[in-house]
Amino acid sequence: MPTTPPPDTQPRNPLHGMTLEKILLALVDAYDWPGLGQKIPLRCFTHDPSIASSLKFLRKTPWAREKVESLYLFMLRDTRRRSGPARHT
Repeated sequence: MPTTPPPDTQPRNPLHGMTLEKILLALVDAYDWPGLGQKIPLRCFTHDPSIASSLKFLRKTPWAREKVESLYLFMLRDTRRRSGPARHT
């Protein structure tokens, strides 16, 4: 009978082990607050933004958290694509 890995082991899930705070800090580092507010137009990103107020809102608003997580995954893919091996023609 095949054994399945423990539920806490998710080697292919890029969000595994990432807290919402770490995700938000990475996005702010990559895009700054104005850029993040343009990509995801939420008031917590565009009007007097802070990590604390954004976390408070995102923890209470599942649809907004999904948008943030999706942008984080896009950022990871984009970064990986840009830093991939050089193509030889």
